[in-house]
Amino acid sequence: MGAGTKAGIIGLAGAGKSRLFQLLTGSPPQQGRPEPRLGVARVPDPRVDALAGIFRPRKTTCASVEYADVPGVAKGQGSSLVDLPALRGVDALVHVVRAFESELAPHPEGSVDPLRDVEILELELILADLGLAERRLERLASAIAKQNRAEDKAERELFSRLKAALESERPLRALELAAEEQRQLRNYSLLSAKPQLVAVNLGEQHVRDAEGYLASSGLAVWADRPGVRLCPISAPIEAEMAELPPEDAAAFREDLGLAEPGLDRVIRGTYDLLGLISFLTAGEDECRAWTIRRGTPAVRAAGVIQSDIERGFIRAEVVAYPDLVEAGSLAACRERGTLRLEGKEYEVQDGDVINFRFNV
Repeated sequence: MGAGTKAGIIGLAGAGKSRLFQLLTGSPPQQGRPEPRLGVARVPDPRVDALAGIFRPRKTTCASVEYADVPGVAKGQGSSLVDLPALRGVDALVHVVRAFESELAPHPEGSVDPLRDVEILELELILADLGLAERRLERLASAIAKQNRAEDKAERELFSRLKAALESERPLRALELAAEEQRQLRNYSLLSAKPQLVAVNLGEQHVRDAEGYLASSGLAVWADRPGVRLCPISAPIEAEMAELPPEDAAAFREDLGLAEPGLDRVIRGTYDLLGLISFLTAGEDECRAWTIRRGTPAVRAAGVIQSDIERGFIRAEVVAYPDLVEAGSLAACRERGTLRLEGKEYEVQDGDVINFRFNV
């Protein structure tokens, strides 16, 4: 996890996903023919800045998400996504769907209809996965005929279930798979199995009432689907704000009724979709946020920093972020009794500030 958190940005041609990628990662516009590319976005976390104000460290480091931007696809071209190296190993997909009008860039389907577009690309992912499942079943049939191994038979049973779901136009993320089955499938680029953040790319006329637009367009029902989240954003407006001084951007945002930058919502939405949280470390050298999955025990969280700390784990000194900020120092937390010692199995909480004691 941590730097290993990776999401692929996909969408139909003209949805605005490359512009969103540029805004998220600070990458320059692409020249010439579109090619897959990678960039890193910092996870916005004001807690890191607040800790830096207390500890005055030499360095501050936020958590990060790596985003892969791939060329837009047209109806009937979803299979082109399956073999893209940039999408291999992604933890989630950010599906950018167009909800803005533009005379300069007419919609390839002739009209702006985000619900139709979401359904088009969902079907493309399902058909791409179906092709992959059919090819895998052919190879397994051949292997079973030659060697008759039990593990190949078990995998054939799994892929037969996947094929049946895909043929009924169900995305694989809607299936309940055992942990062992999920592990088996990690080597395959099954795109409809990935959790999906639907980034609805709004025009300025819909930004003030994004929730109303999601409901009236029919998109709101997608939020109830397994492994799917909706995130309204306006890449054109975010691009305008990026050109402004911070105080002018804040005033523009306030005028539009936006509580925070849309880019922050996309990054946090990716985090939330994957069940990720951040714990914090703080000291004179560095104040830093580290990414873990919700439910991670302290000993495993220690390993995210360094494998030696996990191996030699003794105890974790833990204080909740609000308690540390209120007290003003670790020494004051110790006096107040809010700094406590936890063992290996302690479940790390979002915003825990931790110092690991270890001996190697």
